[in-house]
Amino acid sequence: MTTMAAAIGARARFWTCAVTGLKVHESAVPAIMANAVTAVVFLLLGGLLSILIALTRWEAVQLLSPKWYYITLTLHSWSMLIFWIIFMEVAILYFAGTAILNARLVTPVAAWIAYVMMVGGSLLAAFTALLQGDTRDQPLLTSYVPLNIHPLFFVGAIVFALGAFLAVGVFFASIWRARRERTFRGSLPLATFGAAIAAIIAVETLLGGAIAYIWQFLWSIGIVDSVDAEMYRVVWWLLGHGSQQINLVAMVTSWYLLAHLTTGAQSVSEKVSRVAFVLYVLFINLGAAHHHLSDPGVTSGWRIWNAGYAVYGAAMGSMIHAFAIPAAVEMALRRQGHGGLFGWLRHAPWGNPAFAALAVSLPLFGVLGGITGITFGTEQLNMMVHNTLAIPGHFHGTVVAGTTIAFLGIAYAVIRLIGLRELLSHRLATVQIYVFGAGMAVFVITMMWLGYFFGIPRRHPDVSSLPLVRSPSLEAIMALAGLVAAVGGALFIGLAVGSLLFGKRRPKGPAPAAAAISGGANGHAGPDEHASGSHGVVHDLRGTLTICLIFLAIFVVIYATHWFNLASLWSIG
Repeated sequence: MTTMAAAIGARARFWTCAVTGLKVHESAVPAIMANAVTAVVFLLLGGLLSILIALTRWEAVQLLSPKWYYITLTLHSWSMLIFWIIFMEVAILYFAGTAILNARLVTPVAAWIAYVMMVGGSLLAAFTALLQGDTRDQPLLTSYVPLNIHPLFFVGAIVFALGAFLAVGVFFASIWRARRERTFRGSLPLATFGAAIAAIIAVETLLGGAIAYIWQFLWSIGIVDSVDAEMYRVVWWLLGHGSQQINLVAMVTSWYLLAHLTTGAQSVSEKVSRVAFVLYVLFINLGAAHHHLSDPGVTSGWRIWNAGYAVYGAAMGSMIHAFAIPAAVEMALRRQGHGGLFGWLRHAPWGNPAFAALAVSLPLFGVLGGITGITFGTEQLNMMVHNTLAIPGHFHGTVVAGTTIAFLGIAYAVIRLIGLRELLSHRLATVQIYVFGAGMAVFVITMMWLGYFFGIPRRHPDVSSLPLVRSPSLEAIMALAGLVAAVGGALFIGLAVGSLLFGKRRPKGPAPAAAAISGGANGHAGPDEHASGSHGVVHDLRGTLTICLIFLAIFVVIYATHWFNLASLWSIG
């Protein structure tokens, strides 16, 4: 009787989403919302700081002094590249490990301990960077040895990493219990599988970061006599590069999820999509070697293998996803009766902010982040852009134009599905995505142009005193585009907060039947049961094939142009 009463009590705490049919357990909702809201707070902070940086790099304004510029740059990079992204990724992990599996969150207490550690660590690191004074160096993002950085900054970073590591453990434990309770049939759903791949990469990433920062912390307080600067760089980039690869995998997972939520799309072949995710595990963090292409302390063979041949395995995974996701959308829309080469694309739900996020982030990431990732990561070609403004242009194309826009779409979905609030304005939310995407596209292109063709350094607050040929008009365009993107980001903050506070309440669906909880009858098919569509149906994917061929042509032109320009030098003096 006690076991039966407990099962009934657990079942009563489930409710069914009226839109997706997902069965959400109340234990997961607070942890998902807390991490998502905290992520948005850091997005707001990072966005405000980005305005100050843009107005400083704009020579006509030069807003901040060098001291405050580097403080602002440190806080901006950590807020946007680490805190906003990882808090949001934890929310996605909890969602993928519970709602998609119709399961409960294992040990909510541990999830809250992880959250408190992450918040405490992030605040300690941020306030230390802000208040450490003139006797210490700013860590920026890389915090290379032998910078004289306050030990409390490392303590904050370590505590944050351990909290995130604990959150990943809660995610894996939730999947394990869902499997034991048989809340789903067959293999993991593709979105949960992708989230699990991101979590596996996160384990390696967080361990690497913890090792690097513990090592540097012990050196900063005098326990360790010395730190090998080259070895530190190699270990640290497990965090620096790996954290962005968690973003990549979480972004791709978000694309599959957004495609399904907005068009009902299913991967044409889940087996192939899963193989592409596995390629990330095997190869993607080896690409961290492209951060050492100018380092004399590592061998050429190591650089060539890791930044050359091995990285193609990860690139193959990305190319599979680049075809699979548009193909899934095309197939879903064609089944709705939209024909022609691009008729399906013309009738896509462009007014849905979640679909807009998918449609904007995927091509921007592919062209601005993906192509430049291959070209800038090639050993010879890297010499043209190393430590220029083109490098932050590249990772703004990946982390912002790609990952952040995808996460904005997920945030809008979470507000409706988990927060149970309607958006204040779907139309304004859609406009926000397009404004933010357009601003970031121009911002990234001008950054790359200034770095590639003019050799503008990446971190210098004032290049007017340097013997460089500059383009003030491009610098103005870059700053103005950054401001447009900031307006788009501010609009998202207003819509997200306003919807959570004042949006129309959405009713909870009914609690599911007992079989849906313990019997595994949630309708999830096996790896390819539903993914390949009706048996005997020929898939018409002409539109996706055409788009991919256009992308390939763009890639060939850009890659060939880089090799053509390899013999050129910037004009100096």
